[in-house]
Parts: sequence; structure tokens; C-alpha cells
Amino acid sequence: MSKFTEKEVIGLSGAGLGLDELVRQGARQVIQQAIEAELAELMERFANVKTMQGQRAVVRNGYLPEREILTAAGPIPVKVPKVRDRSGSGVKFNSSIVPPYVRKSPRVSAALPWLYLKGISTGDMSEALSVLLGEDAKGLSANVVSRLKAQWTEEQVAWSKRDLSKSRYVYWWVDGIHTGLRSENSDGQCLLVIIGVRPDGSKERVAIGDGYRETKASWLELLLDLKARGLQAGPLLAVGDGAMGFWAALEEVFPATRGQRCWFHKMGNVLNALPKSQQGRAKADMQAIWMAATRAEAHAAFDRFVSIYAAKYPKAAETLKKDRENLLAFYDFPSEHWQHLRTTNAIESTFATVRHRTTRTRNCVSRPTFLGLAFKLIDEAEKTWRRINGPEKIKLLLEGIAFEDGEPVQGDRPAQQKLAA
Repeated sequence: MSKFTEKEVIGLSGAGLGLDELVRQGARQVIQQAIEAELAELMERFANVKTMQGQRAVVRNGYLPEREILTAAGPIPVKVPKVRDRSGSGVKFNSSIVPPYVRKSPRVSAALPWLYLKGISTGDMSEALSVLLGEDAKGLSANVVSRLKAQWTEEQVAWSKRDLSKSRYVYWWVDGIHTGLRSENSDGQCLLVIIGVRPDGSKERVAIGDGYRETKASWLELLLDLKARGLQAGPLLAVGDGAMGFWAALEEVFPATRGQRCWFHKMGNVLNALPKSQQGRAKADMQAIWMAATRAEAHAAFDRFVSIYAAKYPKAAETLKKDRENLLAFYDFPSEHWQHLRTTNAIESTFATVRHRTTRTRNCVSRPTFLGLAFKLIDEAEKTWRRINGPEKIKLLLEGIAFEDGEPVQGDRPAQQKLAA
């Protein structure tokens, strides 16, 4: 069972809500959605039952008085709907998710964080709510799970059509995630995700799409859709893996955006080209590059790495050399932002959640279900994201102030191009 780390707890507190309150809100939303899906299943079952006057016999009839499920994290209010049977046959709605006798779950303090952050997948919904509500809860039927999947798909579709004409981004983190899920058309289905930094330093989802093995065509379709919905300019800098088709697509759609290659991915690629006996030393030598205080020092460390490994391990040296300038682009931005810009770690933790859930779902899924499930998982993860360090420096970037070795450039030296207004 997953537990919150100290970093996650700090992030939740920084969002303005305590951990318990966030947990209660997330649990309440999931439970209420599940109850409504149960009711919809009942209503569909009796949809063709009519009164003598031709009216539907079973109809909604408000809600029972709100009740609270007492948990170690605090009370969670729940509203259970009622139905009216106008035929007199005695049809009633009894939720199997929150049956009348469920009042307290002794293990809920351990179950809620897991439910809130990682339990919102269709395959484990029944198990998650069973843990939340106690051993006597019957869980979810397959039909209710299907209705929840449909609801999440509708939310994803609406979100993917939102207007972007007023959106501006300073940075993007870009990555693809190969989930292991099989789609209806291929086994190469992957998520294409962009997370952005807004002018106030906060992070938000920019795009969640799907594609075939991260090709240029897949990324191009995603970027053109952003532009069609009003996004006037790309970010000042995009951070991602060098192997993606994203870069070629970016050059066509937002050519003014600079690229920063992810050091996490690059180090992995270089180490894969070295024998295990050399990997420890090589990792330290690469860290000396991206941890250097200035670009000049980074270039010197870069040259040392190449001189050490090029003769015996030319593939490893060439793998590093080919992205030299793009690996060091972060030096032209505020030093407070460097730790955010060297890697795609801002997105890796979210991807880890998606991997953890989807790799346990082995059945072939439709494209809408695939995107709806990913959307719901990332939607929950976003609630824990924090602003980047030094958000006040973003204003200087947007004013066109150039940075060198992490510090603003003074005098008549050329300034960076302003982000389009």
C-alpha cells in the first residue's frame, strides 16, 4: 500500500489545504460518483416499466438525509439518492457502495491516501472502496465501473476542447508513457503528456493525448490542436527526451521555443552504452557537467568526459556529444529554475502513477477509455503539484531580460525574445 512521502505532504500543505481535508474531498467525490453510477444502472434496468398512464414507473425522488461515514481522517459526508416506484411493486434503491449499516471503517486512515492518489482506476475501484468502507461493503459491479469509465471519458473530452486563447506558458515538460495497454488498433499505444508552467509559477496540464510510439505525426497532431484552440505561442523552453518525435513537430508549430534535453534520460542512454564496471564513475562524471556553476565549467567537464571515454567507449561518448548544446540550454534561464529544467522529473512522478495503475489492466481498451483513465489519474496527481522555485524571476523572462549562467544580463547585451502577448 502506498504512503505519502514527506515531500508530498509538504506539497499538499503548500496547496492551501491540509492532508486530511484533501483526502476527504477526494474520497467524497469518488464515493458520490460511484453511488450515482449505481443509481443510473438501476434506472436503466427499469426504464421500460411503465404505469397504466404510460409514465416511467421508477423515477428519482431526491436524496436521503446526508449522512457521514466516520473515518480516522474525519467524517466524510455522503448523499444517497432515493427512487419512487409509481407502480407499487416496491422497487427501492439500496447502494451497495454505502449500505445503511456502514458507519465506520477502522482501516480507512491507511486506505484513503492510496484511494485518493492511486485507487481511481477501473480495475481496482471495487477493491479500493471495499477497503475504504469496510469488509461488509459489496463493492462495485462491472456495470457501475463501466459507467464511471464513461463519465471520466466525458470529462476528458470536455477538458481537451477548452479554450486556450488566454493561456501562456514559460516552460513545458514533455514526455511519452508506454503503458503496456493494448488498444483496439495496435499494441504501440502511448500517452503524450505536456505539463506547463504558467506566468505565476504554478504547474498545470497542457495536453494529454495518445499516439503511436511517440512519432512526429502524433506530436504534430497534438501541438496543432493546441494552436487551433487559441494557444498563441509556445513556451520559452521545452524539456524532454531527445529521442521523441516531439522536437521535429515543435519546430514546425512553435519554432521560437528552445529545447532542453532531459539529463535523466540522457544519462540512462549513455550508461546503457557502458559496461557495468564503468557506470558508477561515468555517472559521477556526467553529474559534474550539469552541476557546474557556469556554462564554461560545464563545457570543461563535458570535454573531460569525452576525452576519458571516447577511445574505449565511442558509442557512449557520441550519445552524449550529439545533444551538447541542448543539454546546457538551462544556463540561459534563472538559476532558481535549474533544478526544474535539467530533467523531466516534474512529469516522471505523474507518469509513475499512470504506469502503476495501467500496467495492472491487461485487457484491450478503447481509445476513449484509455484517455479517460489517464485523465482521471493525472487530474488527481495535479492537486499535489507545487509552484517552481523563484517564481518572481519569471516576470524578468517575460519582459525580455536575458540570463547568463543563471543571472540576469545587464547593459546592452541582447535580450531573449519575449513570450508573445
